[in-house]
Amino acid sequence: MAISRVYAFIFAAFFLSGLMQIAQGEVTSKLSRMVDKKTIDLGIAYVLMLLALLVTYVAH
Repeated sequence: MAISRVYAFIFAAFFLSGLMQIAQGEVTSKLSRMVDKKTIDLGIAYVLMLLALLVTYVAH
């Protein structure tokens, strides 16, 4: 049980570090040409599903 929480924390750390790079504008020049509204909506949906899965896992 404890090892799975460690893996979840490491995954969350890498995920959030990627979001921080995007927020600081390090990768936005390449992404702005490839990303449209549908892709953003799909990405948000995946993040919310992952968050719901993690909350459900931690709650049990």
